[in-house]
Amino acid sequence: ITIEPGKCGGSPCLRGYRIRVSDILALLSAGAPHAEILEDYPFLEEEDIFAALEYAAIQTSHPIVIAA
Repeated sequence: ITIEPGKCGGSPCLRGYRIRVSDILALLSAGAPHAEILEDYPFLEEEDIFAALEYAAIQTSHPIVIAA
């Protein structure tokens, strides 16, 4: 996962390509199978899809601080 200030508004992308992690997550949530994503984006590999999922999981796994 790469983040470059001048690319895709600084959004996390896959291996420097102009496809955002959020684009892959949106495709998956819409029901697109891995094979279809890879066919539509032939420069990607299945490991890129797994990397997007792992990145999303890490981003949502943060401690919750509750003020007392």
